[in-house]
Amino acid sequence: MSDARNPEEARSRFMARALELARAHLGETSPNPTVGAIIVKNGRIIAEGWHRGPGQPHAEAMALAEAGEAARGADLYVTLEPCDHYGRTPPCSLAIIRAGVARVFYATPDPNPVAGGGAARMQAAGVEVHRGLGEEAAREINRFFFHYVRTRRPYVIAKFAASLDGKIATRTGDSQWITGPEARARGHDLRRQVDAILVGAGTALADDPQLTARDSAGRPYPRQPLRIVLDSTGRAPLTARLFQSDLPGRTLVATTAAMPATHRAALKDLGVEVVTLPADDQGRVALPHLLAHLGRRQITSLMVEGGGEVLGSFFEAGLVQEVWAFLAPLIIGGEDAPGPVRGLGPERLAQATRLVSLTLEQVGKDWLLRGKVETSGGPFASNSSDKPILNNSQSFSGGENP
Repeated sequence: MSDARNPEEARSRFMARALELARAHLGETSPNPTVGAIIVKNGRIIAEGWHRGPGQPHAEAMALAEAGEAARGADLYVTLEPCDHYGRTPPCSLAIIRAGVARVFYATPDPNPVAGGGAARMQAAGVEVHRGLGEEAAREINRFFFHYVRTRRPYVIAKFAASLDGKIATRTGDSQWITGPEARARGHDLRRQVDAILVGAGTALADDPQLTARDSAGRPYPRQPLRIVLDSTGRAPLTARLFQSDLPGRTLVATTAAMPATHRAALKDLGVEVVTLPADDQGRVALPHLLAHLGRRQITSLMVEGGGEVLGSFFEAGLVQEVWAFLAPLIIGGEDAPGPVRGLGPERLAQATRLVSLTLEQVGKDWLLRGKVETSGGPFASNSSDKPILNNSQSFSGGENP
């Protein structure tokens, strides 16, 4: 059936291509969203664009430049409402109007009040504007950005690998490797997409991880997440691989006033950034203060990889938005074999963290269960608010800007 006879199917196909362009550049644009755009004329894609990162041309601008004069009278499909604000680049709404685009289909409004409003400006100029095509997929692609604009805190993903009976190691501590190479590669791809990865001092001691994002051949990706170690008292040894200068990327140690000054100075001598934060009632780094600190640094996403006490603390504080659980077809057993999430936990099942929007996929011989934390659950559910707290006086640029 031709596009002329089935325009809705054609529009869905064109938006799917714009979404594909956005999805292909996950992990490259933070703290800005990832955006894809295409220009269509006479039922054919004549130009494509995507956002390359802060300070770079926006997806719409890239597509308009490729289309040139052919953009006049054409349709534009874009995954986020075109911006209406001067940042490092001029507003996309004005560029679209000046190019003579006839119709704009955008998936979701820009949640940032600083950059939003492009739809209204284009409509006032006579451009036909349609909202909502592909909105669910667009919001999923940019869930880190949307959460950050609402809360000024990073979106938190709890990630772990466990056996079918919920063990992350044997009773002797043997844990490498529970999952196969395909699952580990998938975990590295997630590392590539997030702004920061976090482990506790216990994991740094037991596993001595690098926390770098690497491809299947072991090569580091060009963009590396910030590595964060929670170490309230200075337990992680200076010889840990996380602190070695030959690793790509940066390492930050979040600590309290209880860390000895000599240890703090030695870390700084290794090139490690040390941030002293308030302690909670147990003397550990207060997690809300940590997330507030990361938010001020425009860290929009954080993956918590362990250990069990750290993951338990994040769940108990209601600070997790999403879970990635890699499940291996193994039965480890043993009363003393550790599980992925520890801490006190809830007293009743009604207080347990519940997941919604579940997906299950096979990754090699293992399975990946993903889900969002239900926000209306008990005290261990996510406490994220849907109420925007960003206003025009704050410095975050939003949209696709700086």
